[in-house]
Amino acid sequence: MEIKKVMVIGAGQMGGGIAQVCAQAGFDVKLNDIKEESYAKGLAVITKNLSRNVEKGRMTEDEKNAVLGRITKSLDLQDASDVDIIIEAAVENMAIKKSIFTQLDGIAQETAILASNTSSLSITEIAAATNRPEKVIGMHFMNPVPVMKLVEIIRGLATTDEVYKAVEDMTKKLAKVPVEVNDFPGFVANRILMPMINEAIYTLYEGVATKESIDDVMKLGMNHPMGPLQLADFIGLDTCLYIMETLHEGFGDSKYRPCPLLRKYVNAGWLGKKSGRGFYVYS
Repeated sequence: MEIKKVMVIGAGQMGGGIAQVCAQAGFDVKLNDIKEESYAKGLAVITKNLSRNVEKGRMTEDEKNAVLGRITKSLDLQDASDVDIIIEAAVENMAIKKSIFTQLDGIAQETAILASNTSSLSITEIAAATNRPEKVIGMHFMNPVPVMKLVEIIRGLATTDEVYKAVEDMTKKLAKVPVEVNDFPGFVANRILMPMINEAIYTLYEGVATKESIDDVMKLGMNHPMGPLQLADFIGLDTCLYIMETLHEGFGDSKYRPCPLLRKYVNAGWLGKKSGRGFYVYS
């Protein structure tokens, strides 16, 4: 099972990054979004990233143009009919993902692999929305995708060894490091990261220290490149809340209860960097 043609669904920060690394690795990529303006915005970010690589001498102008030439626009899921793998990078919402996978199951060729870039949701449940659960798998890329090496590869209950091997091989061609993870809420990355972020928010909520002090402790004392509150702003506080709710519901353990301050900020529309305000203010 060799992968040559790729479709990425969602031209946002994650989907655009996935499309970029796939095109850089020589794959033909269809970048799909439901809105023309979202696709245009995503392609502009990819172009900016590649131009920066040219400026830094990491690639030539011809190489940049070749990468962009391997990305084609898609505004219709029907375009998935001739690709070898579809990587879904839509919003982190189970109902939306299941709807997309049900549609893809009726469009994609029988041999096509359906992958989700979900950061916390059950691959087994997503797969159950299709008639090909053995060909459904998780590919959780880290943000920013062009920079971060890790890809968590998550098997659903029915995922075959052949499908896993094909996705593992593809991940290596992207110059990423595949790590096999079983299908539990939050997988490994977010099961460990999100409770740490949530605890940092509780520390702020309880008045233990200021946001700057909390972030400084983790940067200077634990050698983290970014403090947990700043990181939460970059991830998106709505995403953090959704993952904490997924963990809380999935495990039924009070240690995963989202901090009330996190919920209050999300309700206020303070979602972090993308909304201009979260724990910090972004001009």
